[in-house]
Amino acid sequence: MPIPNLTSIRQQLERTVGPAPWYWKTFPAFDSAAGQRFVWTHHGEQGPVGYVVSLAPEQEPDKPRLALNTYCRPFVVSPHGLGVWSPEGRNIRLACFNPDQLEAFDLAEIAGWFKQSSDRIYSKTPPVADFQVPLTSGPGMHKIEVPPEMATVDELIVPTSYKAMSNDDPAFALFVLYLQAGLVEVLPQKWFTASQYQVGKQWISRAARDQESHRIFGECFGAGTFLLEEDGCRLAEWI
Repeated sequence: MPIPNLTSIRQQLERTVGPAPWYWKTFPAFDSAAGQRFVWTHHGEQGPVGYVVSLAPEQEPDKPRLALNTYCRPFVVSPHGLGVWSPEGRNIRLACFNPDQLEAFDLAEIAGWFKQSSDRIYSKTPPVADFQVPLTSGPGMHKIEVPPEMATVDELIVPTSYKAMSNDDPAFALFVLYLQAGLVEVLPQKWFTASQYQVGKQWISRAARDQESHRIFGECFGAGTFLLEEDGCRLAEWI
């Protein structure tokens, strides 16, 4: 495999999507099938819609179509769909929306709603596809049932907490979703244990695959930027 270019990896990390609301500037702007440009807005940290990130047509920023609570991460679904993944109990929820079908709403409708709800996504229009991947899956490759609306997505790397039986067991894992193939690969992060890190204060916020070396890199909040070994489970170095 090619030797990783650390400068290139740092640049790629800046474009890697992280969770709402902290990384909202990494969320993808995109054009719908009807040619509408959709953009994201963060509504600050105070008030009834604090921490909410909403999606609206660029020409109608005051008419949101979608609102995301904490820990949501959007992704583009070719050719003109929008996917969102988020934690849902002991599962990863993946929902897909048709932006042109989304009905507008007033932000006042959700004032304070997210703060009292465990729901991560608000939309007046239901998703065109919605499914879950259990976090109880063990290490390795597993088959998953993927709705055809999301089967155009090649790879999605999902960092998530992982049940550790002891302080020396992995407390985080990367779930690598190959939606085209209907597979998920579970990669426990053997270096991220309660004996080595402050789990909760430190956590893996985002991860992606280097386009050149195909190694996985990411950001561990409170620790720094990391590069993994070829197996995707062991820490190679801090960048």
